[in-house]
Amino acid sequence: MGRYIFQRVWTSAVTLFVVITVTFFLMRAIPGGPFTDEKAIPPQILTKVLERYHMNDPIHIQYFHYLQSLARFDLGPSFRYEGMSVNDLIRDSFPISLLIGSMAILIALGIGIPAGIVSALRRGGWQDKTAMVVATLGITIPNYVIATLMVYVFAYRLGIVTVGFWEGFSTAVLPAITLAGYPTAFISRLTRSSMLEVIQQDYIRTARSKGLRERTVVYIHALKNAVIPVVTYLGPLAAGILTGSFVVEQIYGVPGLGTFFVTSIQNRDYTTIMGVTVFYSALLVSLNLLVDICYGFIDPRIKLGG
Repeated sequence: MGRYIFQRVWTSAVTLFVVITVTFFLMRAIPGGPFTDEKAIPPQILTKVLERYHMNDPIHIQYFHYLQSLARFDLGPSFRYEGMSVNDLIRDSFPISLLIGSMAILIALGIGIPAGIVSALRRGGWQDKTAMVVATLGITIPNYVIATLMVYVFAYRLGIVTVGFWEGFSTAVLPAITLAGYPTAFISRLTRSSMLEVIQQDYIRTARSKGLRERTVVYIHALKNAVIPVVTYLGPLAAGILTGSFVVEQIYGVPGLGTFFVTSIQNRDYTTIMGVTVFYSALLVSLNLLVDICYGFIDPRIKLGG
């Protein structure tokens, strides 16, 4: 297992390095800069500002400066939020995205897996047809449409909740439900197809022939192997949701990580774009590594030493 983990960590590190390098040079290739939209900045002051942030240096020197700072876990100062570093922005905004994302993941798993199991066991029945119609709608309808409808119904028409303000758990419910729409539908379809394949296996027929209760056969013998595709999906799903859906956070006015990322792109805030990209990439490869390790415990046929 040690060799396998080392190989995965090395691959993850190389992936991060490639992402950092490509993102850095692509941003520098975009016309303009973080200070080009400022009104009437005297050339002398602009020169001093550029020198302060090493933006007058050759591109390769800027790149090595950034790598040195990154090695110290210093993502640099924000060009648009005075007195704040990118580390501060992530520290303040990520817990909000983490709360909403965690709720969304729990909703998706709590509804998607049982719905997929029922659909598989009642194949062709009204339960199966209803669940698949709802799942198809959940996959095809964009989350920004769901968010807009929920804001209109629950905030504007009914006045049950408020949007545009962050008040903790109460204001995280609607964004979490919105974010959970697509993954819930996808997980239910994934669980259904996997469960249909598993319950046709010989060991399931053997368990039933021994007189075991159907609940024992499904939840003890079948479900363990049926959720492997779901576990595969959880890595990128968790990374995407935990860092926040950019559009959903904008609609609900949530000051999460996605909101700052969108704002940084609009303002050409290089350091914030780089910092959020690095953070997102590190989270993604870490979760994928965790998922790969979990395979060995879920399915003994998967060898970690290979």
